[in-house]
Amino acid sequence: MPKMITKIEGRGNGIKTNIVNMVDIAKALARPASYTTKYFGCELGAQSKFDEKTGTSLVNGAHDTAKLAGLLENFIKNEEGSKDKKALRRAEKERLKEGEAADEELKKLKKDAKKKGSSKDGPAKAGSTRKKAGSSDEEHKSPPRAPADEKVEDDEDDDDIKWQTDTSLEAALQRVQEQLTSVTANMVMLSTDEKEKKTKAADKVRDNSKVASPTVENSVAENGKTSKKKLVEEVKENLKKGISANQLQSFLGSLPGSAQEVMNALYEALLDGVEKGFANVVTKKKSYLAAAVAQGEDSQLLLLGAIEEFCGKPNPSAVKEVALVLKALYDADVLEEENIVQWYEEGVAGSNKDSSIWKNAKPFVDWLQNAESESEEE
Repeated sequence: MPKMITKIEGRGNGIKTNIVNMVDIAKALARPASYTTKYFGCELGAQSKFDEKTGTSLVNGAHDTAKLAGLLENFIKNEEGSKDKKALRRAEKERLKEGEAADEELKKLKKDAKKKGSSKDGPAKAGSTRKKAGSSDEEHKSPPRAPADEKVEDDEDDDDIKWQTDTSLEAALQRVQEQLTSVTANMVMLSTDEKEKKTKAADKVRDNSKVASPTVENSVAENGKTSKKKLVEEVKENLKKGISANQLQSFLGSLPGSAQEVMNALYEALLDGVEKGFANVVTKKKSYLAAAVAQGEDSQLLLLGAIEEFCGKPNPSAVKEVALVLKALYDADVLEEENIVQWYEEGVAGSNKDSSIWKNAKPFVDWLQNAESESEEE
């Protein structure tokens, strides 16, 4: 396994540790690089991300190489410990099988001995009976030795076998799924089903809208508003009951609607009744938003989309304070720089490019990009 190489990137609240050769390390361990990256994040209590396209492994915060190397050693020991347990269980099963076979042979010998004893007629035939019994004993005792010898040879053959681990991607992903808890597995295993669902749903809506009459379109719009309002009310009701941030993930997953609609409802419910000072409210309720974005890779973009949708309402203060809201979420490690920049660049080039939200968000995005370029120069 190659020696670990790390690099500290960024500064302030945006500082990250880049494990430069994580791909090579993961190959040497026959494990996915995303698996080891998430392991570091869980052990350090920090957000982590592995980019499958570029092979970049990032962990939030500044961590020295020695500390990460120690965590990697613990990871390897855990893997080896699970293998040893499997070997012990396999050996125990073999011993039980051998013991059962020996018991069967003993029972068989006792039955044969009883049959020979009952066949004796008297003293005159004792000598011949002993000879027959002796010969029959040899006939019955000799066969069990052969299987015993064969077992010894089989055991010796088993000792010569070299067990190897399947290091293919499919086998590695299967082992990850079996070993991790349900929560960690969801963190490791990436899925694109959500994007496909969104695309199919959007195409379906467009196709229906081409043939729908004005009456049907108005009906669909009214039903959409009603379902959206119900979604927001349901989230508000659970927040009033004091639902915890840990319980929020499972609750959001049980709600109807797309992932974007659920995120929109959560953001609107958290800021219900707020007319100004949005950044302060977001900071106070950051634990809920942090739990929401921990559900998947695209969750941060969904939150940014919810902010955009909220600012589209007739509330000038929400649009004016969008830069402060973004900075508050960035400082709280809820939003990452690359996702904010991606959302902004797609927005100014998209169909909603004339919205005033981009003008108000631009100073903060410029600050992010300038801070990153300065850190690279240093």
